[in-house]
Amino acid sequence: MKRDLCYAVIGAGNGGLAMAGYLSLIGYEVNLYNRTLENILPLIGKPMIKLSGEVEGDGKLNIVTNNIEEAIEGADIIMITIPAMGHYQLGKQMAPFLKDDQVIVLNPGRTGGALEVYAAIRQEGCDKNIVVAEAQTFIYACRATSRNSAHIFRSKNEVTLAAIPSTRTNEVIDMLYDAYPQFKPAKDVIETSINNYGAIFHPAPTLLNSGHIERGAPFEYYTEGITPSIGNFLEKMDAERMKIGTLLNVNTLSAKDWLEYTYDAKGHTLYEAIQNNPGYKGLQAPKGLNIRYIYEDVPYSLVPMSSMAKELGIETPAIDSIIRIAELITGIDFFKEGRTMKKLGLKGLKVKQIHQLAEKGSISTKGEGEVVAS
Repeated sequence: MKRDLCYAVIGAGNGGLAMAGYLSLIGYEVNLYNRTLENILPLIGKPMIKLSGEVEGDGKLNIVTNNIEEAIEGADIIMITIPAMGHYQLGKQMAPFLKDDQVIVLNPGRTGGALEVYAAIRQEGCDKNIVVAEAQTFIYACRATSRNSAHIFRSKNEVTLAAIPSTRTNEVIDMLYDAYPQFKPAKDVIETSINNYGAIFHPAPTLLNSGHIERGAPFEYYTEGITPSIGNFLEKMDAERMKIGTLLNVNTLSAKDWLEYTYDAKGHTLYEAIQNNPGYKGLQAPKGLNIRYIYEDVPYSLVPMSSMAKELGIETPAIDSIIRIAELITGIDFFKEGRTMKKLGLKGLKVKQIHQLAEKGSISTKGEGEVVAS
């Protein structure tokens, strides 16, 4: 069955290969972009992605390229799957080539991704009628199995999504519905940013298992790497995340309840829910520490949450301890490098103004003109 929309998938990593393969398999025209040419040479030679797991089959791509203009030309929806550290520069890179009514979706945005990309595009002088949306998490639990194949372990039952401007969120949901009926509308991108469960499930288990990971010991990342004590620590981090959400007037769901809602995984504790999650079975731990679970999730998930908490006058000792451990292990000042309230254009704003910025992409401040997300 041929679908009418054209998708551009940005990034040929784990998520990008799975998403591009699936969309092309079910009949969409799909352009795949990757910055590093070497990684997509097999797909340029033979533009076919082989999927296994929950979805089986071969998806034939329309274009495979490392030229961003070529990738997004004629695309109705641009699905970004690259790590969050590349979001800002990608926004600037795409800006000269964007056309009216194109929709950009960050899969996921982590914390503050849509605000950052929207600002980057506007700062480059792009005045096109575009929408920047972000998913609260990635739609699949998946892994690339080669440079032209991916394994989808499990699709999530539901993933919330919001757009800038938020008045167009339902329009984006409708466009995506045929391919991804799991997407459901959130109030705005502040809600999707706070309900960022990767912030809970990625950095802490990685750092608390760093000895095993660094020596390449094979183990299942979630079911073996998250023990009862680590699960208890994750619940403390999650409680801090939810407190931030409450003060920002955002609807939050605990990580334990989210696992039940998303994967039908139940448990009295977060640890039990993780052990009962079929979507996590078989997902192996990384073989080293040079991974996005640290270099993406700490500065682009945990740091903005910590920064928000400080602006709101609350403490986040569990979240801050993981940021500090990551800094001590890597030697990187993640508080300096990461997304902060200042970098996101949120510092000094009242809660109502923060939501106004998310709703419209800008706020009007008396006597100062217009402030755009930055």
